[in-house]
Amino acid sequence: MTKVIVCIPTFNRCHLLPIAIESVQQQTYSDWELIVCDDGSIDRTPELITQYSDPRIHYIRHPKNIGKSNNMRSGFEVATGEYFIKFDDDDRLTPEFLEKTTKILDQNPEIDFVGTDHWIIDINTQRDEASTQQNSQHWGRTNLTEGIVQNLLEVVFIQQSFQIGATLFRRQALLDVDFMRPNLQNCEDNDLFVRLALAGKLGYYLPKRLMEYRVYEEQKAIKRAIPYLRDKLNYLNNFKFDSATCESIRQYRLIETQLLLGLRLIEVGETLTGQKLVWRGKSHSHLKAGMALILSVLPMKLRQYTFKQLRQLKNNGV
Repeated sequence: MTKVIVCIPTFNRCHLLPIAIESVQQQTYSDWELIVCDDGSIDRTPELITQYSDPRIHYIRHPKNIGKSNNMRSGFEVATGEYFIKFDDDDRLTPEFLEKTTKILDQNPEIDFVGTDHWIIDINTQRDEASTQQNSQHWGRTNLTEGIVQNLLEVVFIQQSFQIGATLFRRQALLDVDFMRPNLQNCEDNDLFVRLALAGKLGYYLPKRLMEYRVYEEQKAIKRAIPYLRDKLNYLNNFKFDSATCESIRQYRLIETQLLLGLRLIEVGETLTGQKLVWRGKSHSHLKAGMALILSVLPMKLRQYTFKQLRQLKNNGV
């Protein structure tokens, strides 16, 4: 049986997918199989896959889009290896990722997963040193030392330090929590880490940059923000923590997310739903909530123009 199963879920990214696939082929550790899960791509992805003759590469194609977490689950469900990693089709592993992470799991049978730090790369696959350092600090990885994480729930929920594409799991640990919840497009990774922590699984942090995470403007579009915020609400509502600290932060983020989603919905014309969410989230920022409710009664063209101007002022630091 192959030791490590790598899964790359993909959708309409045939221009970036080869970079992800080749990063697996370039691993210094060779006992792996790769499953590419295609969520109904309508670009050249099927044709691209035929160009790979490596027998360790397998392809699952769904005839139509079934959703992000469902696509990921389809790859996990056919996996048979002892270890498992999933990373996105626009990212890539550094050559030593599997070698260094499998070594830790091999030598420490009590550990359920190993997470590493990662680089930030741009659309041209160039590493951004400043953004990488800022990212590591923002998500608390610069404060983590190598070894088993003692306060795992706080690290994965409050700090959100672990990145799923930079983490190698024992497949049994994922089976124990039924991997990712179905029918999620966003926050499925946060949700998984929290459930692993609540299940008493042990996570190990390796402070080496062994994966490259791509960041680019397309990820920030409003059409992506609204589904993300909706899924974030669902994710936050899935839990109620015994830890007073974690529960307080969950409640804070819930209120914040309601306000942010309400603002976005008002901007795109889903006015009544947006107003209700803004009202629920008003305690996060009475100023933002009041402004949103005022903007919600403006004609759409004027409303969207005003939102655009306010966003521009914020981006300019005004």
